[in-house]
Amino acid sequence: LGSNNSGELDYTETKGTDNWFDLKLEYVLPMGGSGYYGMTDYKLKDGLLESGSTGGGSWNPLNTGVTVLMLKQYNRYRNYETKDYGDVDVTTHPVRLGVYHNHTDFPGNPSTGSSQYLAVSSDFGWLESEKEWTFVEFEMSKYFSLGSSNWARQRIIALNLWTGDAPTWKEEVDENGNITLVDNPPFYEGATLGGFYRMRGYPTGRFHDRSVLYTTAEYRYTLDWNPIANVTWLNFLKLDWLQMVGFVEGGRVANEYDLGELFSDWKVDGGIGLRALAAGGVVRFDVGMSEEGTNTWVMFGHPF
Repeated sequence: LGSNNSGELDYTETKGTDNWFDLKLEYVLPMGGSGYYGMTDYKLKDGLLESGSTGGGSWNPLNTGVTVLMLKQYNRYRNYETKDYGDVDVTTHPVRLGVYHNHTDFPGNPSTGSSQYLAVSSDFGWLESEKEWTFVEFEMSKYFSLGSSNWARQRIIALNLWTGDAPTWKEEVDENGNITLVDNPPFYEGATLGGFYRMRGYPTGRFHDRSVLYTTAEYRYTLDWNPIANVTWLNFLKLDWLQMVGFVEGGRVANEYDLGELFSDWKVDGGIGLRALAAGGVVRFDVGMSEEGTNTWVMFGHPF
């Protein structure tokens, strides 16, 4: 279930509960754009960066950009009510160690530059966790500014790639040919595609396996027209701009990290979106379409 070749009806629907809490510590390294100050002061004009850029030029983490060390301990408690097996618990308590380098001009709404992220997540079988597993991931993004136009204040091409593997993943086969997964992340962790951020044309967690490769491209067109700029009773929204977005996505999951397999038989989707900078934060409404249907997502922040 959830493999690249699985069918859209290969799932079980049942009642359950889902609870979680996270603990996170971030340390901004005293180098690059944050060499003297731990916080950055970005100056905006009508929602677009005017000054204070910490990246976007030549890539050198020692001189530009912001590098952050991340330590996160997160806990997910999931319980499902099934007829055949009773209550099934799928609980995990992983620790994630990562390093993130942001070399964009403005992380909230990048127009130039790039970012890189490398992390290792491990569950050591603590507390209610039934499995010990590790997942290694790498993500990078790149942004190109096409400038303004007659109808747009800003035009951006945004690219993203994400890949990962669970090296602890094992498959055990019994005398009847039945396969049991050992030391694998739960289906909602690790190499998972579908949902708010990756493969938006598919439902949340649609694909899951040991390894993953994912890419996407977005065209972000920030309108020169603000329909509520002079509507007094809507001033509380503090809406600085509206942005139209077109995107395409492709990728797949696989039961081993083999580039030949990961680059074959891709799942592809595409869609459109409407985004706004309201009260200092990006709000997005995306519609993704795939061969399995259409999904609508409302979320805060760009997907990357």
